[in-house]
Amino acid sequence: MTYLIFGRSGQVATELQRRLPDAVFLGRDQADLADPAGCAAVIAAVRPQVVINAAAWTAVDRAETEEAAATVVNGAAPGAMARACADRGVPFLHVSTDYVFDGAGDQPFLPDHATAPLGAYGRSKLAGELAVRAAGGNALILRTSWVVSAHGANFVKTMLRLGASRDGLNVVADQIGGPTPAGDIADALIVAARAMVAGQPGGTYHFSGAPDVSWADFARAIMAQAGLACTITGIPATDYPTPAKRPYNSRMDCSSLLHDFGIARPDWHVGLNGILKDLGATA
Repeated sequence: MTYLIFGRSGQVATELQRRLPDAVFLGRDQADLADPAGCAAVIAAVRPQVVINAAAWTAVDRAETEEAAATVVNGAAPGAMARACADRGVPFLHVSTDYVFDGAGDQPFLPDHATAPLGAYGRSKLAGELAVRAAGGNALILRTSWVVSAHGANFVKTMLRLGASRDGLNVVADQIGGPTPAGDIADALIVAARAMVAGQPGGTYHFSGAPDVSWADFARAIMAQAGLACTITGIPATDYPTPAKRPYNSRMDCSSLLHDFGIARPDWHVGLNGILKDLGATA
């Protein structure tokens, strides 16, 4: 099966390369998401059997001052890809985010819950979702959260770096969500892609690691599994202001993905152990 994957160096794309070494991966030099028409043209030229978009604008804070650019990358480009796939009858899978919600309450968000992004990044990702659905093909939108891996910049690598040089750290304790190893996201996308090529319809689904946890408790688990003596002190998000508002509640109900595709929520403790082994940072 010919996979065409947008993204090459990001966390999910890197994990997809581990699993699909024969797939066609497109970095920015081959398919710049700032050029949606160019992305669509690549799909026409390669003629794949399935397309996965694992590329995105992920600079959440920078999106606040560059929303137009972020919306082209996260909104217009996925829409162009989805239309190109719909025209050819090719399944399309797109990774989205919990940031399309407002983070209110303490209950997990269902896929059909009303969207209400808090900032520019969330609005740009919602624009992508709307464009993908409007394309009319067989598309799957996979919303995920708190992505971590041994690659790129992410919370696990930041905690390891700081924890190795400090006795204590203050970490936000009132934002709750499911840390999601990029390798588990890659596995989920592959399972869903194969099912869709076989004729299963897509839709909008949630996928995040379990159990739900605060950033502070996640940091404590990282320190414990890495054997670091750094003490984590929980603080409110208001003590750590950022240009973009983060949702307090990033819990997501993933039951429909299990029901329709047999994909269960992964235990992030297991994924974290694998990440630490990749980094040579296990206790």
